[in-house]
Amino acid sequence: MDGVLFAALGGLIVILALRLIRRFVGFETQTPADYAEGKSGQFDLRKHLNGPLICEGVIYGPLGRVNSRFVAEFDCRWDGNIGVMDEVFRYDNGTEQTRAWHLRLGNDGRIVATAADVIGEGHGTQSGDSVQLLYQLRLPEDAGGHVLKVTDWMYLAPNGTIINRSQFRKFGIKVAELVAVMRPNQSLVEGRVA
Repeated sequence: MDGVLFAALGGLIVILALRLIRRFVGFETQTPADYAEGKSGQFDLRKHLNGPLICEGVIYGPLGRVNSRFVAEFDCRWDGNIGVMDEVFRYDNGTEQTRAWHLRLGNDGRIVATAADVIGEGHGTQSGDSVQLLYQLRLPEDAGGHVLKVTDWMYLAPNGTIINRSQFRKFGIKVAELVAVMRPNQSLVEGRVA
């Protein structure tokens, strides 16, 4: 009986230690204030997410292996502090997915975002050279229809490229992670000028 008690106590200690580490260290512990200085300039959604963009990325599964690769084209338009970002994703398995984000930017840098597959509203902040967005995403039925909690960070690089890292959680457990790069789609930008 003592062995079972010690094993249970050991398991409890490990769980508590992992929860403490997760709370104070890692991806989920960063805040917009951490990036307020803006070493790569000031991230302004109206400037950096504007016009035609190309996005290339990978999606990792829960074990850290690449599950999917994609290329996406975005078209972002702003009227003052109100924006629409139309997205078309093309995945390596041949499927295509579209999304239209509706963005509202406050004068204090706060963001409210909605989309058809987002439950309620997403809320975020642009701060320095970063943008954080938190929301709940409903997966398509062919992917199980699960609702995932998403923590989405975009970081501005010195050359204006945007690096996007998102983590997707179910019951607090990371089930997927996305890493992508976004930049102006030069072929479309040049085509609009020509």
